[in-house]
Amino acid sequence: MHLRFIQDVTRCGESDSLYTEPTMSFQVPVADRRRSQALQQRAERFFPGGVNSPVRAFRAVGGAPPFVASAQGAWITDADGNRYIDYFGSWGPMILGHAFPPVVEAIQRAAGNSASFGASTALEGDLAERVTACYPAIEKMRFVSSGTEATMSAIRLARAATGRKVVVKFEGCYHGHSDGLLVKAGSGVATLGIPGSAGVPEEIAGLTLALPYNDLAQVESAFAAHPGAIAAVILEPVVGNAGCIPPARGYLAGLRALTAREGALLIVDEVMTGFRVALGGAMELYSLDADLVTLGKIVGGGLPVGVFGGKRAFMDLLAPLGPVYQAGTLSGNPLAMAAGIATVGYLQEHAAEVYSRLEATAKAVAEGVAAEAAAAGVPLTLNRVGSMWTWFFASGSVRNYEGAARSDSAAFGRFHRAMLDAGVWLPPSQFEAMFLSTAHGEAEVSATIAAAAEAFKAVIAG
Repeated sequence: MHLRFIQDVTRCGESDSLYTEPTMSFQVPVADRRRSQALQQRAERFFPGGVNSPVRAFRAVGGAPPFVASAQGAWITDADGNRYIDYFGSWGPMILGHAFPPVVEAIQRAAGNSASFGASTALEGDLAERVTACYPAIEKMRFVSSGTEATMSAIRLARAATGRKVVVKFEGCYHGHSDGLLVKAGSGVATLGIPGSAGVPEEIAGLTLALPYNDLAQVESAFAAHPGAIAAVILEPVVGNAGCIPPARGYLAGLRALTAREGALLIVDEVMTGFRVALGGAMELYSLDADLVTLGKIVGGGLPVGVFGGKRAFMDLLAPLGPVYQAGTLSGNPLAMAAGIATVGYLQEHAAEVYSRLEATAKAVAEGVAAEAAAAGVPLTLNRVGSMWTWFFASGSVRNYEGAARSDSAAFGRFHRAMLDAGVWLPPSQFEAMFLSTAHGEAEVSATIAAAAEAFKAVIAG
């Protein structure tokens, strides 16, 4: 049955405090999603699969996806009035919780001046100052409207800077849906069992080398086999699109040294990890430098934003200063800039409190559920970096996509459905990371662990 949780939360406005701990009680069990089902049927008349992004279709986990009506703090409310504890957070950006008052107010103020101008505003520089303060490797940047645009543009820039064509990526890492980066791209591609994508010419796919993550020797071999041809190595420093997979000790430093030696650029894709695993992202956490960096999600405060930036010498190759063309009519739009300033600004001003709270809460819920799995005799491997993690339904360590692919995705599907029915909404794929926010507290953690203890019975039942 679906347990409908009632939450009383004191939200912070312009004060310096984070959310207070919520209190929670239970109402009559609810299991009605008829409104969501009707909305799905209508959506299928207009959108392929009834969705505007494939993972939303729940094909990997089964069941009907709820349609969202609203969200507040750590909670999502669907079209039928059911409420769920949210562990995907709009796929990462809601680090301060849904409808965080300073962000909402910033967007409202900006909207009062118009949603878009197609011209420069002071807000772009205001957000850029905050980003560079957290990311010293970003000397100059460009705002775009998505992570896909950011990584696509960074690749183009790397090819222009080096005069080379080949790009190295890693199996299971997703860098958006541009043609050359869909090779062994993990995430939605892995979820749907697609071996890449139809419509990508072999000539383009052939310029991408997909190597196992966490295996530096393979990268060495690739450079030896393609002397003077590799323009860049692009990676998620913490893989999030094959599930959460942290880097092995020395791996990131080895990639930095290897690319520098070979004259290739290192592109660090922090669209997911940026401002999530630390204020300065994985680059701060692992003391990593890069030639180019991509950001998204949190930097836009939940609105569509991407960033690519890096060393001045490379960024100055962009038009109008240089020969590399890149443009976007709505890039740096004022609503997204305002949301980003409010979000990143809050993280800067409250970094110690925010990241210590995220670490403690994520540790409690991730390890608490893993302990319930062990008690139930369900094979489970937990990978966690800060406030992103994955419960792999597999035995043994998971260090790369091959290890993640050994997971029992059918068992995860049963777990996902049981958790959803218990009022806990997890990412609908074994190959996605989970996220939480500062709005998650002890009550949400306790409710999640209790729901998991029951859900593991459904996993065992098959």
